[in-house]
Amino acid sequence: MSADFASTQLSHHFLIAMPGLEDPTFAKSVVYLCEHSERGAMGLIINKPGELSLKHLFDKVELPLKREDLLQSNVLHGGPVQTERGFVLHEPMLEEDTVNSEKSESTEPPETLAQSNSIYASTLSVPGGLAMTTSKDVLEAMSNGSGPKRVLVTLGYSSWGEGQLESEIGENSWLTVEADPAVIFDTPIEQRYEKALALLGLQSWMLSTVAGHA
Repeated sequence: MSADFASTQLSHHFLIAMPGLEDPTFAKSVVYLCEHSERGAMGLIINKPGELSLKHLFDKVELPLKREDLLQSNVLHGGPVQTERGFVLHEPMLEEDTVNSEKSESTEPPETLAQSNSIYASTLSVPGGLAMTTSKDVLEAMSNGSGPKRVLVTLGYSSWGEGQLESEIGENSWLTVEADPAVIFDTPIEQRYEKALALLGLQSWMLSTVAGHA
């Protein structure tokens, strides 16, 4: 990894869409970046509600949802890639001193998931940040009334090829700021864009005069 790239590594950062980004998928979006390397980037949009409630999603996979705190939650539109597949963003859930030997990397959306000693079968651990699980065992845990306390569930994810995200940032399509989990887990969906901007000391009305990125 080059020194220049290391200085701009954006895992566990928010991408905040600038007004000039008119793609309907990403307009006024906030993306949590789960992975960023010289090969590209992937993340989940955290402020675009989808058509399903979390309870409906669990019904579709034939699991009850016994978590009262999640019954009113929305499934979000995480991005335009693999929109029939679920992604669970959550705080790390780790085993002590062991790594699950049954983890499988072959079907994961990023070609090489950075596996950790998560208690779930297929988890990407974000350095210094959260965890993203794609295996059904996390849903089964939530179904049984356990699982991560704070979760965000999406269908689909967002991805960028080699150099693509850096180019878009250079074109002033995105602002960047280190992610705050409170924006993801403790803030109503409709307020997350403004809360993410507030991490930079900005409000949306100021963006037309903002150039570059933080």
